[in-house]
Amino acid sequence: MNKQDLVDAVASEVGISRSAAEEAISAVLESISKEVAAGSTVQLVGFGTFARGQRAARTGRNPATGEAMEIAAANTVKFTAGKAFKDAVNRS
Repeated sequence: MNKQDLVDAVASEVGISRSAAEEAISAVLESISKEVAAGSTVQLVGFGTFARGQRAARTGRNPATGEAMEIAAANTVKFTAGKAFKDAVNRS
């Protein structure tokens, strides 16, 4: 399912226009992105938790030459599925 499929599903489930559903979904995704980027945790009870993590700097290898190279530290996004979401996935 891509974003457009999600918009269509939400619009038909809730009974609103596709444009209203797309606006609402975009607003939710933007809000989650802003909060996680700012270092906050976003918890949607029953669905899951979005949080910012960190990956330390490390030494890697260039696959083409085998030469060692430094890989910089980076922020990552962590998602932990909630119990209800895990249970729904395991039922199918």
